[in-house]
Amino acid sequence: MAAPAMRPPLSMGGLSRIRMMASTPTAPIHPSFTQRASLSTSSVLLKRHKYVGARDNRDHSKSRGESAMRGTGTRWRLSMSDEPLPRPVPREKLPPIVTDPDHGLWEFFYNRERIVNTPEEDSKHGRAWSVEELRHKSWDDLHRLWWVCVKERNRIATANFERENQKLGFGEAEAAERDKEVLKTMRAIRHVLTERFYLWEDAVELAKKDPEVNLTGEGPAFTPKDYLEEADAVEGAADATKVPEADAATSPDPAAIPSATSTAEAPRL
Repeated sequence: MAAPAMRPPLSMGGLSRIRMMASTPTAPIHPSFTQRASLSTSSVLLKRHKYVGARDNRDHSKSRGESAMRGTGTRWRLSMSDEPLPRPVPREKLPPIVTDPDHGLWEFFYNRERIVNTPEEDSKHGRAWSVEELRHKSWDDLHRLWWVCVKERNRIATANFERENQKLGFGEAEAAERDKEVLKTMRAIRHVLTERFYLWEDAVELAKKDPEVNLTGEGPAFTPKDYLEEADAVEGAADATKVPEADAATSPDPAAIPSATSTAEAPRL
């Protein structure tokens, strides 16, 4: 019969080694493997002195404030200064602002004392110009009227901007009605100018076919041949009916007053 398997007895040397290992303290773990701080615990320099004679103690670490474990922290360099901030000057100590009374920007407002008109003032406007009325105007009159309309629309747009900026809450409907009438006038002006442009094109085409019109720019632009022929004929007829000077000298002048001795006195009854 085989002998049962038995563990070999521990020798005295093995027991002593086990006791020594249990009693020997373990080496401490480095804090970088156990620390779980969200930000770096090192001090962050918040102030950077810029006055004359200050020492350069700027933090040159690009990773300052970042955590290697969590990947958090700032991604930009902070900059602060201990220089005193400027203080605003009180309004009563400011110098007066001098403006030009004839400045062109005043034309964008109806009144220099107010930024917008009242609804009653915006409602006081006439009707738009009709096409029939503008057909009788010259080019200069249409040109002036066009820029008057542009100026009026700029004033309306400025007032609408100030109403929205100041949140006044009135005058939008009256201003829109006023702007509508100005737009009608501008459309009528463009209609009249378009008609005149088409007529000018037709006149140019007719002038190209007229032998009396010269479009080359050299010499007279218009030479009416029929008019010259009629003028020559009228001058020839006047020469044929002209009274000779001798006959004119002997013929009595009907406008002259006859003298008393030129005619015999009529007998008296």
